[in-house]
Formats: sequence, structure tokens, C-alpha cells
Amino acid sequence: MTHTHLTGVVLAALLTATGAAGQTPPPPPPSQDAGASFLVFFRSQPIGREDVAVVRQAEGWTVRGSSRLGPPIDITSRTAEVIYDPQWRPKSLLIDGVVRGQDVTLKTTFDGAKAANVISVQGAPQSKADAVSADPVVLANSFLGSYAALAMRLRGLKPGAELKAYVAPQAEIAIRLVSVASQRIDTPRAAITSSLYSLVFVNPAPAGELPVQLWADANGNLLRLSIPSQTLEMAREDIASAASRTAAFSLPGDEAVTIPGLGFNLAGTITKPANVTTPLPALILIGGSGPTDRDETVAGIPVFGHLARDLVAAGFMVVRYDKRGVGQSGGRSESVTIADYAEDARSVLLWLEKRKDVDKKRIGLVGHSEGAAVAMLTAGRERGKVRALALLAGPSTNGAVIVLEQQKHLLAQMAMDEAQRAERVVLQEKINAAVVSGQGWQDLPEAARRVADTPWFYSFLTFDAEKAMRDTRQPVLIVQGELDTQVKPYHADRLLEFAKARKTKSAAEIVKLPGVNHLLVAAKTGEVAEYASLGPDATVAPPVGQAIGAFMTKALRE
Repeated sequence: MTHTHLTGVVLAALLTATGAAGQTPPPPPPSQDAGASFLVFFRSQPIGREDVAVVRQAEGWTVRGSSRLGPPIDITSRTAEVIYDPQWRPKSLLIDGVVRGQDVTLKTTFDGAKAANVISVQGAPQSKADAVSADPVVLANSFLGSYAALAMRLRGLKPGAELKAYVAPQAEIAIRLVSVASQRIDTPRAAITSSLYSLVFVNPAPAGELPVQLWADANGNLLRLSIPSQTLEMAREDIASAASRTAAFSLPGDEAVTIPGLGFNLAGTITKPANVTTPLPALILIGGSGPTDRDETVAGIPVFGHLARDLVAAGFMVVRYDKRGVGQSGGRSESVTIADYAEDARSVLLWLEKRKDVDKKRIGLVGHSEGAAVAMLTAGRERGKVRALALLAGPSTNGAVIVLEQQKHLLAQMAMDEAQRAERVVLQEKINAAVVSGQGWQDLPEAARRVADTPWFYSFLTFDAEKAMRDTRQPVLIVQGELDTQVKPYHADRLLEFAKARKTKSAAEIVKLPGVNHLLVAAKTGEVAEYASLGPDATVAPPVGQAIGAFMTKALRE
């Protein structure tokens, strides 16, 4: 379940840090992107676009472009330009635009040791100078396209390498490269081989470390940027297309399938044990909130890819699919609700039971996070077709409780006094109430309404987990990581209580896993900010698949 706090957004480019020594940049790539359009998303919803070009000339490199981003960011860049010399040493920065209704101009010049800024707001100039290293990447707080230079600079670097970045007009920070992974992105026109760079922006206390993910092609051209903790993402237009898919993980025997839905098709992958000729028991994996692909890839970790591997090894056919409007699945997500996602899961169920290689009397659902809610709704409607449920890190309350839990947890880690924290909690409570009742928006920021007043958020806030469980009749397994900070461990205990209180006394079991986070991965803190730093070898904890496999083997046999 992704973050659902809605009171604002903090861009990586607004963070500050101390400076340190520079590093010699890699040789320039053989070619560069002449120009591209990017779509920008906040909380999975499109909020605008940026046009970005990287130009290589004899005198150096120029990154230029323009942008128009709606609330809650609300920034328009009429002109954005960063100029570097041939060795990627910055020479100048120019940003001219409108930030939340005010004309803002930023002019910065670099002399190898200092960044001299002139910031004009509504025509009133102010000067600021910062010490910098000789060759920092310049990241402008109103131009995400400036990350195109970072993509170029990362080319050829190995995990453990460190770059410096000047976040204009704030300060210089360190950027640490944690891991590099190769991925294939399938678009309607071509398959793109990309490198996924997992980065950490090292900021001083109290901001701390900020995980960032960046995708680039073989020539260093920026493809996609993600700041998970801020639910902010930018992707090149062809990459952002619903017809594109990032193939981060594959299993032997994976079969791409197209599943008829209600007015559109769902794209998925079906995997089954090798050399089995008899009809198989089957499991459908249902992903969590946000733009979840079939592998449920979060911070570079293909959660469902790993889980499918373990469940196929346990003897099950496994189906995983892109959510509607994500990857290669059709449909649109703007007006979707949790009940709509349950209809999609039902479409997969009805399609699956028609396959000759599936034992239609032995089909189970495995839902993760929001997917647990979807699984309960689907099982409640299709009692005769769904024979068992596994709920992984699922909520036991309505979304209003989850939102406030997550926000309070986040605020507790921020540098502010108790009065400020209380003020933000009250604001969130007012937003929740307005979404549910449809009243009170006149007393709230317009930007909050644009982000929060959606069918999905209403369905999330009003979801009744107790009723959803009561409507099921199937055996239920509840799996919970004890380090989960997004859906607290007590939710698993409440779900078990609901399952045992059903009139039909089907089996209900719980498995709690010490040291495991919301992604079902072994972790140290369980914090969202830790996800990207877990490393390229992070995998779903083996006991998760073992528990599901053992439970489903028994439940689907009865």
C-alpha cells in the first residue's frame, strides 16, 4: 500500500545538505537524446508534463526544457537551462517561471568553487552564494528535467560510487549509488534495454537519506525518475504509455496472456510447474495500491515475481497481471474504485477456470496490501469459485484510519513541534471528512481537493474490512511482517478475529514474520525510506511463500 498522506509534497530538489569533494565524470556517451516529452505523476495521477533536451556541442553540454505541473506542485517553467563544459563542470543555470502563482527567476553561475545565485520573486532580487565542488550535477527545484544530466553522469559507474549534486539554490549534497540493475522496457515501438539506478540522496539531519530511482538507456538518456517516499514520478511519454511494460523479472516458462475484462483487456503472465500434464491448482496474485504492474515491483523489488517463483515451486499455477491502466492492461484508473479492482480480479478468475490445464475446483486468491481488500470482495461475491484466500499485509480498518496512522508515523520523523504535527493531522481529518461527505471543501486548499477528491480515495476511506471478511466463506491465511510500518501488525490480529467470527467456521490461520517489512522482505527498520536501500539481492522472505504454499495445498485439497 503506497503512502496516502495528502497534505503536501517535498521534492528532492528542495532538500539541503553539506558539501564534499568532487569526482571525475565518466567519458561522454556516444550519443544523446535530442529531445523528449515526459509525463509527471503525483500519487499515480498525471499532473503535467516536461519537455527536455540534452544537447552536446563542442563547448560542452546543455540541458534545456520547459514544464507545466499542476497542483499540488503547481510550477510552470517557461525557460529552464543548465550549461556544462565538456567535462560536465557546470557553468550556469537559468530558470524562469511561475511557482504557485508568483513569477520566479533563478540565475546561477559557477566558478569551480562557488555557486552564485540571484533569485527574483515578483521582481525582487536576492543574492545567495554556496560553496560547491568542481563538477556537481545541477538539480533545479522547478525543473525535473535537470535529472537528465544525472542520468548521463551515472553511465558506467558501479555500486558504491558517489556523485555531488548542487540543489539550486539550496546547497550541495552527496548522491550515493546503491545498486544497478538491467531491465527491459517493452514499448509499442521497441524493446529498450535500460539500467535501473537505485540512489540515495544523503541529506543532513533531520532530513536524512532520500531513496531515488532513475532509469536510463544504454546511452545515458533519461527514461524515468521515481521518488517513492514522495509518490512522485516522471516517465518519458512512450515509457508512460499504458502499452508499455517494464520487464524487471521473469521465470522459466512464463507465458504472456491477455485476459478479457469489462470493456478492456488485462495483460498478465501465467507460470506453471514444468512437465505436469494434469489440471493444476491455481493462485491469482492481486497487487496493492498505486500503479502496480504484474510483478508488483516496488523500489526495484519484484514482490510478485519472487512470490510466483516460490508458489510455482510448491506446485501451483500462478497468474499475475498488470492492474487496469498500468503496463499493458487497458482501462483507465482515474475513476476506478476498490470494487472495480475486485471486478478485474473476478475477470481473471472467470478466465482462469475455463483453461483446460486448471482444476477449477482448486483456485485461490492471494492479495497483498490493498489487494487483500480486493481479494476479500472478490471471494465474497464468488464463494463457489474461490476456494481459499491468503491476505498479505492487509488492512483491518477503513482507509481513514490507515491514512492517519501513516501520516502520524511520517510526521513523528519530521523536524517540527507538536503543534505543527497536530495542525497537519487536523487538516488530514478535514480532507477525509470532505471526501466522504462531499462537504467542507470550501475550507480546504484547492490543491488538496484535486488530489484527494477521487472515486478511489472515497472507496478506500469507506472500505469496511469487517463486512468484507464476514461475506467470505473460504479458509483464510493471514500473513504479516512485524516490521510493517505502512499497515501496522495489529491489523493482522483484527483480521483473524473477523475471520473466526464468521458464521461459516472455515479455517483461519495467521503467520507473523519477525524482521519483515510491508514488501514482505527482510529489513532493518521497515520504513518506506529504507526500501530502495535494501539492495539488488532483496527478495521476498522465503517463509512467506512457504506459508502460503502449505496453507493452499491443504485448503484446496479439502
